[in-house]
Amino acid sequence: MALINSVLSWIIKKRIHQIELFMKYPHEVQQEWLKKLIFSTKDTEWGLLYDYKSIIKPEQFKDRLPINDYNSLKPYIDRLMRGEQNILWNSDIKWFAKSSGTTSDKSKFIPVSEESLEECHFKGGKDMLSIFCNNYPDTKIFDGRSLALGGSHKINEFNSDSYYGDLSAIIIQNLPFWAEFQRVPNKTIALMDEWESKIEKMAMATIEHDVTNISGVPSWTLLLLKKILEITGKQNINEVWGNLEVYFHGGVSFLPYHEQFKQLIPSSKMNYLETYNATEGFFGIQDNPNSDELLLMLDYGIYYEFLPVELVDTENPKTYSLEQVSKDVNYALIISTNAGLWRYMIGDTVKFTSLNPFRIKITGRTKNYINAFGEELIVDNAINALAIACEKSNSSIVEFTAAPIFLEDGKNASHEWLIEFDKEPESIEYFTEILDNALKSLNSDYETKRYRSLILHLPIIRPMPKNTFYNWLKSKDKLGGQHKVPRLSNERIYIEEILNISKLV
Repeated sequence: MALINSVLSWIIKKRIHQIELFMKYPHEVQQEWLKKLIFSTKDTEWGLLYDYKSIIKPEQFKDRLPINDYNSLKPYIDRLMRGEQNILWNSDIKWFAKSSGTTSDKSKFIPVSEESLEECHFKGGKDMLSIFCNNYPDTKIFDGRSLALGGSHKINEFNSDSYYGDLSAIIIQNLPFWAEFQRVPNKTIALMDEWESKIEKMAMATIEHDVTNISGVPSWTLLLLKKILEITGKQNINEVWGNLEVYFHGGVSFLPYHEQFKQLIPSSKMNYLETYNATEGFFGIQDNPNSDELLLMLDYGIYYEFLPVELVDTENPKTYSLEQVSKDVNYALIISTNAGLWRYMIGDTVKFTSLNPFRIKITGRTKNYINAFGEELIVDNAINALAIACEKSNSSIVEFTAAPIFLEDGKNASHEWLIEFDKEPESIEYFTEILDNALKSLNSDYETKRYRSLILHLPIIRPMPKNTFYNWLKSKDKLGGQHKVPRLSNERIYIEEILNISKLV
C-alpha cells in the first residue's frame, strides 16, 4: 500500500502543476485546444463542410459555424450510430452515452470518442482525486475502496461495432483492469439495469468493505445510504464505514441535501467535493474546500463559449470567449469537444464568480426556469431560497418542483411548489412566508412582480407524500443516477403529472 500511495502522490503533484499552468495561462490553453480540435477534424465530413482548413482565428470559427443543439446534430449522430465514421470527428466513435436530460422525454445519444474518454472523463476523475489529495495531504482514501453510484442503463448494442448506455456505465466498462481492485461493487451489479434491485444488491455488496470515498448524484446516494442503514440496523453510516472521508457529488445542487448527509454521516472528518460532470463532458471541480465555486477545467479537449441567457432565442447571437466574459452574468454554456460536438449548447447556465482563475457556479438550465409573468426565476434562486426557508423553519427537503399558476378561471397568478419534505416545518404558512421573502431578496424581478400581489400572489406550497417523486420517475422509467426531477418549469406538464401520482400514493 505504501508503494501505491507514493506512486499516486507523484502523479498528483505532477497534475497539480499542470492545473496551475492552465490557471495562469487560460486563454492560451483554450486557443491551443481550439486549434487542435480544428486540425483533428479538418478532413472529416463536418470539417470539409465548414472548410476547417481555412479557420485560423476563434472569430472565424464562431462566424462560420452555427450554434447547435441535439436536434441539429442528430442526423450526423444517427449515421454514426449506424456505423459510419469520419463524420463529426476523425477517430472512430463506438460509444454513445444515453441521456434523457431534464426537460425532454426523448433519449439523446451523445457520441463518446476514445479521446473524450481519456482526455476528458477519465482525466476529470483523476483530477477530482488529485485536487482532494492536494487539499488533504494526510488522506487515506487509497487504503480503502471507492463506491461509485452509476446509472441504470447497462451497455447495449446498436450493432456489432457500436454500443450505448449511461455515461457512468461506459466509464465503468472502459476502466483499466487495475481500477477494479479499488472500486465496489463489481461490474455485474454496477451495470444492472433494474434500479430497485440494484440498490438492494449494491447495499449488500458494499457493507462489508472498507469504503473511504463515495461518488454519485445526491438523491440516489441518499437512497443507497438509507438502504444500508435499513439492512445493517446501524444508527449512522460511520458505524458501517468508519474510514469514510469524502463524498464526490454532482448532477444537481447539493444545498437541499447537505443537512440530510450530515445526519446520516455525523463525522467531523467527512468532506464534500462538488464536480460538474455532464454527459457531454467534464467541466468543473471544486478546488477550494472553503468555497462552493467550481474551477473551470480548461485542458480537457473542450473549447468553451458563453452566451448571455437573454440572447438564447435570438437569431445568430454573439457568443463570448473566455477572455470576454464578465462576473455575475448568467450565460448559456456552449462547447466544442473532442467527440465531435461543435458549438453545442448543452442547456446548462453558469455564472462566473472569479475571472482569475476562472471559477463558476451552475445556475440552472436554459429551459428550466419560470418566466410566466416576467419574474425570470432561475434554479439558483430557488435552491438558495429553499435553503434559507429550511434553515429558518428547521425543516429539510427530499425533492421539489415548481411551476406557474396562470391567470384563468378566476385563479390568481402564482407559483405552485410541490415539496417532499424529509422533515416537515411546523407551519407551512411560515415556511411559505420565508421562501417568498428569500426569493424577493434574491431576484429583483420576482420582487417587482410580487409587489402588493398586483401580478404574482403568495406562492402555494403543497407538501407531497413520501416517495411521490420517486414514484413519478418510476412511472416514466427514469429511475437511476442520471435522471433528475425538473426543478422549475414554465409549463404545468410535470407538476400535473406529479400531482396525479401523489393521489395514487
